[in-house]
Amino acid sequence: MTTTAISPATNRRAVIQTIGAAGVVALAGCLSGDAPSDDDRTDGEPTESEPDALEEERPAAEPVDVDRIAADPMDLPPPVDWDEPRTHEITLESIEVTAEVEPGVTVDFMTYDGQIPGPMIRVREGDTVELTFAVPDEHNVDVHNVDGHAIYGPGGGAEATTLAPGDEPARLTFRAEFPGVHIYHCAVPNMDQHISLGMFGAILVEPAEGLPEVDREFYVGQHELYTDGEAGEEGHHAYDFDATADEDPTYVLLNGEVGALTEDGHGPMHAEVGETVRVYFANGGPNLTSALHPIGNVWSRYYRDGDLLSEPGRNVETSPVAPGTVVAGEMELPVPGPVKLVDHALSRVVRKGMIGVIDVEGEPNPEVYDDGS
Repeated sequence: MTTTAISPATNRRAVIQTIGAAGVVALAGCLSGDAPSDDDRTDGEPTESEPDALEEERPAAEPVDVDRIAADPMDLPPPVDWDEPRTHEITLESIEVTAEVEPGVTVDFMTYDGQIPGPMIRVREGDTVELTFAVPDEHNVDVHNVDGHAIYGPGGGAEATTLAPGDEPARLTFRAEFPGVHIYHCAVPNMDQHISLGMFGAILVEPAEGLPEVDREFYVGQHELYTDGEAGEEGHHAYDFDATADEDPTYVLLNGEVGALTEDGHGPMHAEVGETVRVYFANGGPNLTSALHPIGNVWSRYYRDGDLLSEPGRNVETSPVAPGTVVAGEMELPVPGPVKLVDHALSRVVRKGMIGVIDVEGEPNPEVYDDGS
């Protein structure tokens, strides 16, 4: 992501534009407003910055370790195509990196394998997982572990995998006993901080008979970021424990960045007219329930709370996703145009960055939708 050509204010306008003209019109009253003039001031103080304010100027943005912290939503394991139990050797590493939340704004992130969300783990019911967790010295200054909601055992494996920098890698073995799509996350005492900074991902345990075939799958993750600055304030932001306790996030993000999965970020997801797509959506939290909604579509089949065994909900418009939950939703795509994935707590979209786009390409279908053009 380039830091020289796009200012945070421009980037935020671009995210607002991504919502669409109707959305901007509806929110215009909330977005407008002039800065107060000297005549509006009641304290009689001068407008120049005071020395104390200058002393609290935000540190400059720091050099980044990676070009992007956002995981590629199309980079996930292929569907299960085996019908007998297998053993999988899987390694996760805790990687701490400095990256941009939006142009000109940097944060020190904690991640699994250098991405948000962490890599999807995909197995079949009855499979065995040999999990190795490592904390390389050159990347870490803190204690980390893995709590997998698909793991029977103390702390979901957190007790066995707790490591400090310099410790040898931890290893555990578990059998995937219950089908579903489940979250994994860091669960050390400051777990809220570690999850907020990116330490969460998904474990998909497919039922023995597999999942219905779809044309494409995407994997994304929402989380809140709590910093000592304001959204869009240029410079380096430190983590804010008080804001976390108050559940007052600076940003609410999809894949770790403002508008990462849009034209103004790293690019949208892509699909074709006539296809069926499945989205795996992990809400890392650590605190807020998401109101997941696809603008311009509905979830034709919606697997609530990671439940892949019950009959899915049908034609679901918006659904709550609690923190620490992964859901799966399928959509048919009869017409071209953008489908926007948002949290329908819309201030999180307009002011805090929570949006992603699936760009559907293909021929118009006026029998389904005709915009009059």
